[in-house]
Amino acid sequence: MEKPHEKRTVRELQSGDIDAIASYWLDSDAAYMIGMGVDLSKLPSREQWHSMLSAQLAQDYHEKQAYAIIWELDGQAIGHSNVNKIVFGEEAYMHLHIWQPEHRKGGHGLAFVKMTMPFFFKNLQLKRLFCEPYSLNPAPNRTLEKLGFSFVKSYVTTPGWINFEQEVNLWVLEK
Repeated sequence: MEKPHEKRTVRELQSGDIDAIASYWLDSDAAYMIGMGVDLSKLPSREQWHSMLSAQLAQDYHEKQAYAIIWELDGQAIGHSNVNKIVFGEEAYMHLHIWQPEHRKGGHGLAFVKMTMPFFFKNLQLKRLFCEPYSLNPAPNRTLEKLGFSFVKSYVTTPGWINFEQEVNLWVLEK
């Protein structure tokens, strides 16, 4: 749970974060990943994660296909938010990830997303920020509602390249 003395900070992805992100995707509990809508058979290898995230670091904002912000609690990285499906100057789709189970359900997600959104809007010059979490995953849906995102619709799709077909809730926040 959240403690009053905990210090939250956010920053852009750095090369030293790549191992932690790859480990999150490859070493997390299978049931947790499935609960987020992940098709485990589609997960890239550790080497592929390194290649994709290293490429992201080398690109200017207007070239990025993905862009990640690291979430830190008391100086320790505990999660990240990233966007993809970026149309620079227009829109992007946001994803929210807290890596360790002990940091989930503690109120951190809401605070971290508030701190992260300005990076996405400013650096990618967005007009709209979308998020389409798995409809059966209550945490991100509650977080988005609390942050003032507008519910657009529920529909069945394969929302990303590592997902299975699922019902998602589409949310949007206008600049």
